[in-house]
Amino acid sequence: MSSVAFETQRAALADVVAIPVTPFAEDGSVERDTYRALLRRLLDGGITTLTPNGNTGEFYALTPEERRLVTELTIDEAGERAVVLVGVGHDIPTAAASARHARELGAQMVMVHQPVHPYVSQAGWVDYHRAVAEAVPELGVVPYIRNAQLTGARLAELADACPNVIGVKYAVPDAARFAAFARDAGLERFVWVAGLAEPYAPSYFSAGATGFTSGLVNVAPAVSLNMIEALRSGDYPAAMKVWEQIRRFEELRAANGSANNVTVVKEALASLGLCRREVRPPSRPLPEGERAEVAAIAAGWSI
Repeated sequence: MSSVAFETQRAALADVVAIPVTPFAEDGSVERDTYRALLRRLLDGGITTLTPNGNTGEFYALTPEERRLVTELTIDEAGERAVVLVGVGHDIPTAAASARHARELGAQMVMVHQPVHPYVSQAGWVDYHRAVAEAVPELGVVPYIRNAQLTGARLAELADACPNVIGVKYAVPDAARFAAFARDAGLERFVWVAGLAEPYAPSYFSAGATGFTSGLVNVAPAVSLNMIEALRSGDYPAAMKVWEQIRRFEELRAANGSANNVTVVKEALASLGLCRREVRPPSRPLPEGERAEVAAIAAGWSI
């Protein structure tokens, strides 16, 4: 497939890439109706790119059956209203099977989670992603890069072998490294998504990103859309006003090695009566004393 064939997918990445939370019922199972309601809230709020089975969706805490369920619910609810980018990962057969499942249901893209392995060689990184991308040549493939050692040349090598690798979720917290990596890989060749969400979006956009991922969008879609509109028009002062508005919320999520990354988002949603606050280990709900601050931030956004 030529890159022209992936035009819709490329456009969808150059946007707010929402990572929906996975709400749990009182018995600990995935709460399907609540999940659908949260998706509808995103769609009604103007979000047109959804990533089920992302880290904000607690990908690594879900069973294989739950990951399939979340994929099915998202694609069904999105219909024609959004492009769906399904998170896949774990071992190669599991990732490839998840990608094929996504394709069968009508997803347009897959995001390949950073390989979870204590020993990742750069050539092995290429091999891993190539195996997944070759399993679904019709789908757009987006590697999720958290490895600061990986070079842009390796990404270019992967895309030479797999032309369906069309975008990158870059999540190394270093704007200078991102700028260099993107240029080494091919700035125009890929759609660059700032993978560390709103706090990093202005600096990464200044270096060539055209989309950003968001967990905050679950709580306040309008806030995320305000930021991307400012960035698209090159209005960095306006983007930084939004940045100031979300700063404390994102600091709470990033504290202690991002221990409460999902917890804070679910707490905000719980404060608005939209889902239960429960997260699965190794995450943990916020202690009672810290809930009020999150609720106050979320209440301020919903005015």
